[in-house]
Parts: sequence; C-alpha cells; structure tokens
Amino acid sequence: MGALSHIRICDLSGQLAGAGATRFLAAFGAQVIRVEDPVRKGAWDIVRGSGPYKGEPGLETSGGFNNHNVEKLGITINLREERGKELLRELVAVSDAVTENFAAGVLARMGFPYEELARLKPDIVYVSNSGFGNSGPYSTFKTWGPIVQAVCGLTFESGLPDMAPAGWGYSYMDHMGAYSMAVALLAGLVHRSRTGEGQWIDMACVEAGTTFTGPDLLDYTVNDRPLRRPGMPDSNHSHSPLMAPHAIYAAAGDDNWIAIACRDDADWERLVDVIGEPWAKERRGDPLERRVATQVDLDERIGAWTSGHDRFELAARLRDVGVPASAVQQPGERIEHDPATTDFGLWPVATHQVIGEMPVDGVPAHLSETDWEIRHGAPCLGQHTRQVLTEVLGKHDDEIDALYAEGVL
Repeated sequence: MGALSHIRICDLSGQLAGAGATRFLAAFGAQVIRVEDPVRKGAWDIVRGSGPYKGEPGLETSGGFNNHNVEKLGITINLREERGKELLRELVAVSDAVTENFAAGVLARMGFPYEELARLKPDIVYVSNSGFGNSGPYSTFKTWGPIVQAVCGLTFESGLPDMAPAGWGYSYMDHMGAYSMAVALLAGLVHRSRTGEGQWIDMACVEAGTTFTGPDLLDYTVNDRPLRRPGMPDSNHSHSPLMAPHAIYAAAGDDNWIAIACRDDADWERLVDVIGEPWAKERRGDPLERRVATQVDLDERIGAWTSGHDRFELAARLRDVGVPASAVQQPGERIEHDPATTDFGLWPVATHQVIGEMPVDGVPAHLSETDWEIRHGAPCLGQHTRQVLTEVLGKHDDEIDALYAEGVL
C-alpha cells in the first residue's frame, strides 16, 4: 500500500511534461489510468514511438516512453465516437483527478471542459499543463520544451561571454514542467482531502520556467542591470557568490573533465598545495580580487595541470584536503558505476511486456514508512483496456467485445 494508493487518476497526458508528472504519483501507489487513441496509434504521445529503443524500433520499444510511464495502466478509447466519450465520462466519474498537457482548450473542444468534468465528479481535481496556460495573448500557441526555455529566458542566460546563447541540449522544461505539475496536482488533492472541494489547476510551463530565472530578473528589476553585459553571462564561473578558480577543466583522456571550485582563500591555498608547481606556489596568498582579475590565465594554467591527471583520482585527492571537486561523469558511469546512486536505489529495474527488464529513473527521495516502488514498465498500447473496463467500470466481456468490434476501443 503506497502513500497514494487511495488515488485514481484519469490521465490523458503524454510526452514528458505530462507523463513525467503522473509517473511520480504512480510510483507512490496511485492508480494512474493512461488513456490513448486506438485509431492514430501513438499520435497523442510521439514519445511512444521515438528512440532510443530497446530492440527494434516500434510503438512498444521506446526507452523514453517506458521510462516515463512506469507503473501505469494503459487503455485505449476512441473519443471521436460518442460511445467512447461516454466511457471517458464514466471513468472521470470514478476518478480523483484528470490530467492532460494538450495545448490550451483541446480537451474542452473534445467535449470535456472543466465544467463538464465537475458535473461528472463535483470534487474532481483537474490539471491542465500547457505552454502558456488557458488565458492571455499566447494561450493559443503550442510549445515544446526548447520553445518554453527560449520564451521564459532560460536559454538566454546559458552561455559564455560574447557568444550566442548556448541554450540547453534537451527538453529541460519538459522535465521541470513535470515536477511543477506533480506538485500542483498533489496540492489540489490535499486541498480536496481537507475541504471536499475540487478545482481546476491551470498551469503554464513557460511561467514555471520563468521562476527559475529569479536572480536575473531581480538583478534587472532592482539594479537595472541586464544579464548580457561585458563578461556576462558566464555559465562556467561563479558570480554570486564570487569564486575563483571555479570552472570545468580538461582531464586526461578523450572528452574527460573535472569540476573545481574554490570557495575562499583557504580553498585556494589547499589547491596550491596539491598542484605543487612553481607557478602555483608563486600565487600563494593571492586574494580573491586578483584571482578574479587574472581568471583567464588562471584557468589556462589549471587546465594544463588537470589535463595530465585522471579526473576521478584527482577529484578524490582534492576532496581529501577539503577542496570541492568532482569528475564530470558520463551517463554510464553515473548509472552503472557510482555507488552513490546505485546504493540509493535510484535505478530500479522495471519489467515491460515486450522489451523485458530495463533500468528506469527512480524517485530521488525515500519515505521511511510509505516509500515508492517501481516494478512494472510502461503499458503497451491498450494493454489494460479490458482489465480497467471490467474492474473499474464494471463492464462484462460481451459488452467489451462489442466495443472493440465497433471501433470504440
């Protein structure tokens, strides 16, 4: 019995920003019933058929889809058919929450605005997660993670001085949007448990991203200081608080790196002792102001030194004397060879009906009494349709067979 085993979610969400939210609740025991389209297979969620794959490419072998839909039940309902809409109404009526991340207004145009959901289940918690929310001048726009990142300002603040914005190498806000959506959904469920009142939670992923740019917004509005100014932005150095040296440096081998940060003068003295080279000893006692003023030269000298060392061994040496340092780890190293995550149980193995066993993301928190559990992989398309219609909606096999024959399921 998980912490959320009393909760049932009618989940029409997908991609990463929606499916990534409900996966957390499923891991804590919520019954998440994922609704998909049986006609345009995989069209509601392009991740279902996207790589990387485990095995041959297909709708059931996507590693990303499997990762984001563990512990969920999967059903198909053709919402173009009135009988399909009737089934969805029945499912809403016995659910605690409805979740989706379509563009604003899509679910309403399908016949399920919040008013209809509340009519079916007065205390329903409805979460809609779109790029710009359901009101405002951009509400009709459609978005994806990289677009959200550009609009909210995250892309603008990532980069190096005098160069174009570096942006992000993946859909960062799809993942962070999922976290915000999960928190919003839990808040709505807590409110309902206290008051018996349901509500519509209108979430805008762009606004969620804007909250991550707080210091830069504050600097501009309070100090009238733009982010792009001489020497800024600088994603490789620390400015608040000011630190030097503070960067990513090359290590021995191909594309190997180490992160080093000196918080204060004492860290710098300890780093000098480890370096032990004449140029470093000559700079012993350099105050922060001088280290910052000569940061380019300092980084070049430190990089020349670190390039001759194994990143893991050097990071351990530096940490042993109290200097913050870490090898920049590659995915395989972090997942398969780092006891910090393997001992924590961060990569549970989920069993999928088609692709078999596969490590997936766990939850980065453990509850002492009602911890999460992930054993089952993502559902195949329509895998649990008969089970849900029988056990949840009380349908009989002959009725379900007829629905299949009619193209409703």
